[in-house]
Amino acid sequence: MSDPDRRESLPDGQAPADPAGAAASSDQAGPTIDELAARIAELEDLRLRAVADLDNFRKRCAAQVQSAGAEAARRVAAQWLPVVDNLERALAHAEADPGSIVEGVRAVRDQAVTVLAQLGYPRRDDLGAPFDPARHEAIATRSDPNAPEGSIVEVIAPAYGEDGRQLRPAQVVVAKAD
Repeated sequence: MSDPDRRESLPDGQAPADPAGAAASSDQAGPTIDELAARIAELEDLRLRAVADLDNFRKRCAAQVQSAGAEAARRVAAQWLPVVDNLERALAHAEADPGSIVEGVRAVRDQAVTVLAQLGYPRRDDLGAPFDPARHEAIATRSDPNAPEGSIVEVIAPAYGEDGRQLRPAQVVVAKAD
């Protein structure tokens, strides 16, 4: 259809649309500068709220972590209180029979070892085991004809914990060849 045909199809008295005018009217149909400025202000407000929410969330998390740490420390301390009480009882009877004092100190030591095991750090007896640098700290070596080379012949300080969670390695003396 050509332009003359279009004129014929238009109602009486109407001129065809001006292409240049059409471009100008489509610009006016879009958002105004005031509308865009309002939208920018709205988005800036949303951004500031999101930043504030994130900061508040971070502060809440830090407070929860601190609270959980304090609660864990309180629970551990509560488990050690009976050990301290028993040590005080042993000291109060220091004038008594030395044999009973030694027996009492052993009982308190056993109680402390039990507390460590309950906390996930059981005592390990590594005497006779092969030396493992991941689990043991060699303090010395010693010739021992009754022990295989590289085995532990004496435990100076026992290890506490298991392979994945070790509180400390065992301090040991390792057998060496003559």
